[in-house]
Amino acid sequence: MAAAPSGAQSRAVDTVFVGGGVIGLSAAWAAAKAGLSVRLFDPAPGRGASWAAAGMLAPVSEAAYGEEDLVALLVAGAAAWAPFAAELTAVTGQDFDYRQCGTVTVALDASDRAAVDELAVFRRSIGLEANPLSASAARQLVPALAPGIRGGAIVPGDHQVNNRRLVGALADACASAGVEMVPARVDALLRSAAGAACGVEAAGVRTDAGSVVLCMGWETSALPGVPAGILPAVRPVKGHVLRLRDRPGRPLLDRTVRGLVRGDSCYLVPRRDGTLVVGATVEERGEDRSVQAGAVHTLLDRARALVPGIDELELEECVTGLRPGSPDNAPFIGWTEVARLAVAAGHYRNGILLAPITAQALGELLADRPLPPVVAPFDARRVAKGAAGVLRAAPGAARGG
Repeated sequence: MAAAPSGAQSRAVDTVFVGGGVIGLSAAWAAAKAGLSVRLFDPAPGRGASWAAAGMLAPVSEAAYGEEDLVALLVAGAAAWAPFAAELTAVTGQDFDYRQCGTVTVALDASDRAAVDELAVFRRSIGLEANPLSASAARQLVPALAPGIRGGAIVPGDHQVNNRRLVGALADACASAGVEMVPARVDALLRSAAGAACGVEAAGVRTDAGSVVLCMGWETSALPGVPAGILPAVRPVKGHVLRLRDRPGRPLLDRTVRGLVRGDSCYLVPRRDGTLVVGATVEERGEDRSVQAGAVHTLLDRARALVPGIDELELEECVTGLRPGSPDNAPFIGWTEVARLAVAAGHYRNGILLAPITAQALGELLADRPLPPVVAPFDARRVAKGAAGVLRAAPGAARGG
C-alpha cells in the first residue's frame, strides 16, 4: 500500500473525488449538497472527453441487441435529466442548452434503410419509441436532407445538451456547494494499516479522507497505491469530432440528425449558438490524441452525403477525445474490493447521459446505502469476478460521443 508522504498535509475531508469530467463534477456536487465536505482533484476540470463530446442524450439510439440491462440504465438516465437540468439552472442561472428536441435517424441507400428499420423494430420490441419515416416525411421534418435519402425513423426520446456549457455550469455549482477544486493530478491512493482507502497524495501533499471516488475516465484503470486487479479494465477509445459554424439566422438543422452512409455512421448536432457538431470516429489507438486529416475527410464526406448544405459552413474546430471504453460497453459504478474506495468510470459514449443517475448512485453509496436497482448490474466489483466482452462495432444508426 502507499505510504503517507513525508511532506505537507492538507485539511481532511469526508470525500475526495479524483477526476473532474462530467461524472466527477456531477457526483461531487451531489455529495456536497448532501452535506459532505468534498475535495476534487483534476488539473483541467471538464477538458477531457466531456469537452470533446457531442452532448447527445440518446437512450434509444444507443440501445443495442443483448444489452437490456444497459438499455434500462440509459432510459433511467434520460429520465433523470429534466430535474437535474432544472436544478442546475436554478443554482447557477446558466443556460446549457438542454433541449428535448428529438432525433431523426436517416438512411442513405436501401441497405442502410434495412439496417435502420431492423434496429427500429428491435427498439420498439423492448418498449422504446422509434417510428418509421418515409423519405418524403424525413425531408419534411428536416428540409436540409439530401434528395437521395431513403427515409429512416424519428426518435422522440433522444435529446441533447451543450456539453461544454454543461461542465462550466457544473463547476460553478460545485463551487457554490463548497466543493474545493484542486488543479492537480493525484499521484497515489493512500491506505490505512487495515488496507482501506484513507486519502490521496498530490504534488507531495497528503489529503486524508473518509472515502475516495475515482472518476478518471479512461485513466481509471491504474493508480499507484491500488492493488493489482482491483480497478476496472477501462481503456481509451479515440474519437474525432468536428465543429462547424452555421449561418447566422438561417440554421441548416433544428434537431439532431443521425444517419447511416453506406453502412458507416454519422451524426450532426445543431446548437443554439450556431455550432454544428459532426462526429464521430471510433478508433483503438491507445493514448493517441492527434487529429488525422483522413478522419476529418471521412466525417465531412459522410455528413455532406446526408446534409449537402454543410459545404457552405465554416470548419471551426477539429478535436479528438478519448472515451473511457469498457470490456462490456457498460460503466463501472460502486465500491471496489478496497474498503472506502469507489469507482465511477467506463461510461464510454454515454457519460453525459448518465451523469445525473451516476451522481445519484454515488450519493447513495457514500451514505452507506445500496446502489439503486437499475445501477446494481454495473457494480464496479464485477470486474474482479471476470467481466468480459469485446467492444462491439457501432450498431446500425450512428453511435455518439
